Amino acid sequence: MKDVLIQIENKKQEFSQLPLFDFMQNKSIDPRQRLAWSPCAAPFVMGFGELNKYFLRAEPTDDPIQKLINKHTYEDDHHWLWFLEDLKNLEVDKSMKFSDALRFLWSEETKNARWLNYQLYRYTLQATPIQKLIVIEVTEATGNVMFSTAAKVGKEIKEITQKECRYFADFHLAVETGHMAGSSTDIGQFIKDITLPEQTRQEAFKLVDKLFTVFTKFTDDLLVYANTHKVNYPLKIG
Repeated sequence: MKDVLIQIENKKQEFSQLPLFDFMQNKSIDPRQRLAWSPCAAPFVMGFGELNKYFLRAEPTDDPIQKLINKHTYEDDHHWLWFLEDLKNLEVDKSMKFSDALRFLWSEETKNARWLNYQLYRYTLQATPIQKLIVIEVTEATGNVMFSTAAKVGKEIKEITQKECRYFADFHLAVETGHMAGSSTDIGQFIKDITLPEQTRQEAFKLVDKLFTVFTKFTDDLLVYANTHKVNYPLKIG
């Protein structure tokens, strides 16, 4: 498993170089504009809890890896509540007709957010614990890149508006910083020491590549959305 974790770390470093993260770090742009993509991410964020509850979690189980996964899912299945709070603080929580909301959530603009969900469901439905573990590790890796960047933007917004974010904040980053493989000495070493048959190992490498591909498409769409949806209420200091 150690080789697979190394591949994930290498892919994470590539992922961190995507244009969205340069955009989010550009302090010449209004900080709220740098998170203007948040509505576009809604299908993924809102579906993430169900990924944990209905696809990753499997109870009861005697499998030691699945037991670790189950514990992890209870830590990750409610983050969408923080996202909803932040939409209000970012002032993108606007009233619209129910039909308009549905039209947006199933629009071309959010298609890769939905596609990301479908792929994660696909790769975890009836998956082995090892396959689920890989999905979690990749999701945690991409999440760490996103939230370590977004938390800094959240701080800037708080300084200007006095409104504190929870999803786009250190509060969220604190629970996203570690992969399961790095969550504790014992657990991390247990995961790293897992021996994979050669065929399973090669399948794991392919799965990592596929997962990073769909996360990259999703992330690229977020930047497109932020660049085409300007914030209507510019923030001003003082």
